[in-house]
Amino acid sequence: MLSPPHSVSPLMVFTSVSSHWSLIRQLTRREIVSRYRGSFLGVVWAFLHPLLMLTVYTLVFRGAFGLRWGREGESALDFGLLVFAGLIVHALFAESMHRAPYLIVNHGNYVKKIVFPLEILAWTSLGSAVFHAAVSTCVLILFYGLLHRSLHWTMLLVPLLFIPLVLVTLGMSWFLASAGVFIRDIGQASGPLTTIMLFLSPVFYPLSAFPDAYRGLLYGNPLTFLIMQAQDLLIWGKGPSWTGIAAYCLGSYVIAWCGLLWFHKTRKAFADVL
Repeated sequence: MLSPPHSVSPLMVFTSVSSHWSLIRQLTRREIVSRYRGSFLGVVWAFLHPLLMLTVYTLVFRGAFGLRWGREGESALDFGLLVFAGLIVHALFAESMHRAPYLIVNHGNYVKKIVFPLEILAWTSLGSAVFHAAVSTCVLILFYGLLHRSLHWTMLLVPLLFIPLVLVTLGMSWFLASAGVFIRDIGQASGPLTTIMLFLSPVFYPLSAFPDAYRGLLYGNPLTFLIMQAQDLLIWGKGPSWTGIAAYCLGSYVIAWCGLLWFHKTRKAFADVL
């Protein structure tokens, strides 16, 4: 398959997926299926894994450590659901970041032997992460409904959060996929960095629990806003910050565009390095 001529149009992020949608869909499906191939339960693990994690988070952080969010009437499962909501956002981002530095390195045959739209590898990796995030969100909503016998209408707006999250993740994936070809140490650094981002975000504690002098570290984390919005929409039933989401969408799209632009500028050297 021939890749279309590269352009610097701001719409190139959309055209990168629309031009190769069929191929992206096939590769994403293969990516998801291959992860569970050979296991007895197969894709059922996509549902069991978040269920087990939700149980563990509730038992450990609320049961063993006695952590609370500080809301009136908050139950142990409510705390677990709050943690789980934040982890869904972080896990989608972290899974893509862990794999991004190796996207080109692990697919050297695509670089050397055939003309292949390499940029879609980031879409494929992201598609697998989005699938697991969607399954985890369904598990969270199911347990919230069983616990409270009702659901918030704001849960319908959760897909809005995936738009800026997908865009910023794509942009960073293209940057890291390109940089990973030239600097192999980036792959080793991605794990610790995403772990730091996890603990410098309101996943295991509310924003108000962090000391004022260091709260700027949390605001500097690009996931903080989306995690808080996810908790508001899924757990607290609060409406979204439309201004914040719009600004985040704009900023994340700029990151995605710059990331893809950088990827195209550097891809000419991939074959020589590999």
